Amino acid sequence: MLHIPILRQGRPYRSIDTTMAVHHRTKEPLVEISMANPGLIRRDMMRLGEIADAMAKFTSEELLTLCEKASELFLNAELPLGDATQSVQDYLEQTSATTGLPHVMVRRNMEKIGGVMSNMRGVLRGLTRNLDLSILDQGFGEASGSVVSYFRRGDSLGVVLPSNSPGVHSLWVPAFALKTPLVLKPGGSEPWTPYRIIQAFIAAGAPPEAFSYYPADHAGAGEILRRCSRGMVFGDVSTTKIYTNDPRVELHGPGWSKVVIGDDMIERWPEFIDVIAASIAENSGRSCVNASAVWVPKYGREIANALAEKLAKIEPRAADDPDAEIAPFANGDVARRISMLVDQGLAEEGAEDVTANYRPSGRVAEFNGCTYLLPTIVLVDSKDHGLANKEYLFPFASVVEAPMEQAPDAMGPTLVLTAITNDPKLKARCLKSNHIGRLNFGPIQTNRIVWDQPHEGNLFDHLYARRAFQAVETVAV
Repeated sequence: MLHIPILRQGRPYRSIDTTMAVHHRTKEPLVEISMANPGLIRRDMMRLGEIADAMAKFTSEELLTLCEKASELFLNAELPLGDATQSVQDYLEQTSATTGLPHVMVRRNMEKIGGVMSNMRGVLRGLTRNLDLSILDQGFGEASGSVVSYFRRGDSLGVVLPSNSPGVHSLWVPAFALKTPLVLKPGGSEPWTPYRIIQAFIAAGAPPEAFSYYPADHAGAGEILRRCSRGMVFGDVSTTKIYTNDPRVELHGPGWSKVVIGDDMIERWPEFIDVIAASIAENSGRSCVNASAVWVPKYGREIANALAEKLAKIEPRAADDPDAEIAPFANGDVARRISMLVDQGLAEEGAEDVTANYRPSGRVAEFNGCTYLLPTIVLVDSKDHGLANKEYLFPFASVVEAPMEQAPDAMGPTLVLTAITNDPKLKARCLKSNHIGRLNFGPIQTNRIVWDQPHEGNLFDHLYARRAFQAVETVAV
């Protein structure tokens, strides 16, 4: 049986406490995973300060070079996996087996991660606002005509990771280039990607002690976030709300990303259907940057029908089919519960599942022993309807017809907003809004990420703070 160990500051450790990840379709055991208890995590955390001091001795240039080497290894090499090894094809098949993502989607996510690692210089230019990274090496330096100094906010970054899509791992990787030890708690169904990233870094020459990998239960996850000086957590509202008032922890919950078409562009709505559909459905709708609502001043029914007709063509395919566009749920019961939640919302007056007019069967589909949720477009008659601002782990979006004077304030929290408009007043309101994390002007997919700009929060600001600094050279006598 394949076994994934704990990594205690890079050192493999086999625990007597284990769990099993199963194949999403056959439900047969696929890999045994060592589990870390809170006590073990607590003991290991005592060394983080000295590990951070050792990391600080590397120059930024050395760490960037390591990122480039690690990218090549992550994308192409056969790397250690416990007592065995893992080829690229092994990784694609294993990740697909436990998450349900088709191979083609795993590959795209893999390339996204590798791209961040290989282009880390550009990523950090964006995160640091083009700061000369040698300033982090020596503690101070000149930037924009003045002397500046930065200090670490803490000695580590603890990350509680999800299982829905490997692409999220690209968000914590820059912490290594910023001289920060990483303490990772992988998702139960996606242990593969963070482990492979770590092994790629170690093979490239990175210090193994910079990486800790703790498969754990909720208590273990909580211990990581309590003990690490900075944290990052992924999950639904119930998971992330615990840390809402903790400034040490960066939250990555539902995105509620949206597309809005202004009054000045609404007559051209057919031109934008492909962009909107891709925003909703790519990566099987599993990302927080997938659009979950479309706001328009009119033509709501026409737009909903056009999206529904297009997305209804997406159908389940084999995991290794290069044309696969939708992923099954690892747990079919979860899919059925989500579908019931959608139906409960539709039972509320003022909502219609427009996609039902274009598919021959229901929303829940069985194929090759797997359970899928087929793309769903609902038309709602009010911004206040219960389905107007919902997000689910499949291609789902509501079409909301509302006056543009209400946008974007009435939309609520929005990780990514694509505003298709040239209206200066609407643009100004969008720019002023403190509810929008990423803003696109023009027909740009919500899930098109520019990695030299912050995704959700700014990791550099999360890990470093600027201090007031003055220096006068003292002449020896």
